[in-house]
Amino acid sequence: MKILENQLSTPGDFLELLQKSGYSLPSNNLGQTNKLDSSELIHGTTILAFHFADGVIVAGDRRATAGNSIMYEHCDKVIPIDDYSVMAIAGAPATAFEMARVLSHNFEYYRRSQLQPLSSEGKIRALSRLLKENVGMAMQGVGAVSPIFALYDQEKGKPSIHFYDLLGAEFQITTHTVTGSGSPMVKGVLEYEDMWGAKRLSERNREEAAELAMRLLHTAAHFDTATGKARPEDNIYPIISFISPEGYQFMDEKEIAVIFEKSMKRHINV
Repeated sequence: MKILENQLSTPGDFLELLQKSGYSLPSNNLGQTNKLDSSELIHGTTILAFHFADGVIVAGDRRATAGNSIMYEHCDKVIPIDDYSVMAIAGAPATAFEMARVLSHNFEYYRRSQLQPLSSEGKIRALSRLLKENVGMAMQGVGAVSPIFALYDQEKGKPSIHFYDLLGAEFQITTHTVTGSGSPMVKGVLEYEDMWGAKRLSERNREEAAELAMRLLHTAAHFDTATGKARPEDNIYPIISFISPEGYQFMDEKEIAVIFEKSMKRHINV
């Protein structure tokens, strides 16, 4: 009972509580004990989505970090769920990838067992339910996910964007949204472009939408170390996908390279 009282009175996050209770990770090759540290957990960063003339664009950078360390530069943060939906992730990739696998399996199982696809409302609520079930891990700081879900509703004949908070609350987005560590740097730019740009976001064509997404992610990377910049020399570019009446489509690397070169040019009037 005394041990339990000491644990309940211990301040800090869940990992700190485990350490104070005597738990630790296996020792390394040097015989040193690896203490649990939330800064060692891998996280994904900046993702965005907005409506454009032909549907919805969803994009994200490719970097995964653990504290101040860059762990991976090829993380696919936009994940196809079925033929007409994708999920973009910011947060813990391990948790998000498992959610994506569960969603994909459930959608396919429903389609085969009921001989019809799951409704758009059912798909939207399914992700909300998974996030609610993950609240405990999110509150402990070891599995928080802040996703964007985009899909094309075949019955209504239109695409939609849905943002979720860590507790599973869902919000349909009519214009644009962005989340992740680099989001504060680009939210205002997206709003400005929609209100005062040469065209409203919803009026831009596929190439114009891709150029803007590329520039926004590049801008976020300038101010947020956890957001990865495109590196043409290493063939590393943001991941860009589209949702339209034909379903989801990912922009291939050759097309992305052309868009990157074009979007990064400075236009100077002399």
